[in-house]
Amino acid sequence: MAQRAGGAPAGRAAELRNKLVDQCERLQLQSAAIAKHMAEVLPAKSQSVLTAANGARELVIQRLMFVGKVCENEEQRLLENVHTEEERVHQSILTQQEHWTEALQKLDALRTYLVDMITNKDDQGLVHAEKEIFERTEVAEGILEPQESVKLNFNQQCVQSPLLHRLWASAVLSCITGSQEILIDEKTVSPHLSLSEDKKTLTFSPKKAKLDLDCPDRFDHWPNALATAAFQTGLHAWKISVEKSCAYKLGVCYGSLPRKGSGNEVRLGFNAASWVFSRYDKEFRFLHAGRPLRHRSIPSLQWHTTASRSSSERSVALTGGA
Repeated sequence: MAQRAGGAPAGRAAELRNKLVDQCERLQLQSAAIAKHMAEVLPAKSQSVLTAANGARELVIQRLMFVGKVCENEEQRLLENVHTEEERVHQSILTQQEHWTEALQKLDALRTYLVDMITNKDDQGLVHAEKEIFERTEVAEGILEPQESVKLNFNQQCVQSPLLHRLWASAVLSCITGSQEILIDEKTVSPHLSLSEDKKTLTFSPKKAKLDLDCPDRFDHWPNALATAAFQTGLHAWKISVEKSCAYKLGVCYGSLPRKGSGNEVRLGFNAASWVFSRYDKEFRFLHAGRPLRHRSIPSLQWHTTASRSSSERSVALTGGA
């Protein structure tokens, strides 16, 4: 019985020793793996990070240097265009000054001649000089009155630059601070538009909805709506989700824009009180007072306004997409 009792602890101890040996081997392997990770992997990662960071740093520097060089070249090109256009207009003005100075001298000389004929010639002498008088007055008839000429105006097209427009628009959109959601004023919504419950989405419908058309703020013909917030000064940009719509408009207008009727005085972009960017299928237009303006290559709208009176407040104007 004593031998049997002593054999059990010995067997248990042997089993425990084997487990401890296995544990020691696992710990040794784990330590070896950690040591290898510290000796090989981490230094390699450190070198890899250093190489990647240097590459990224160099890429940033190279790209910004390239962008800077392109911008410098574009700046030089545009400034040269401005200088050339300025010189052209000045030369046109000088040419006109010389032309009209000569014309004035001819007219003054003719007037002096005619006054002399009237005051110093008797009847017989005046009749005798009729042919000469007629020939001289023909010169005056050939001198036309000054007319408005585009050659005397500075052509702003000389500074048109798709590159500058893209950079400017991207810079504006990336520097926007204090942005807020645009909500639609339901009192202005046309009966051809339906407004979502969150007051953020407009949808066009060819069938008029039953709305209170007597509301003075509501557009009763054109499918327009105004945002609730207005502004007076500053640089403003909007990001509008048009999803898959192939027809939409976005613009700004004075608060004085009429709301009733089908005339151009109510239509966005067809009067002096509104500006609008529109898309229909693949056609993009930017209109003000019924005249097309050059729109930016990136369809993002920014306006810099300087209105100072509450009556000159501007509102964001939208129409629903088809």
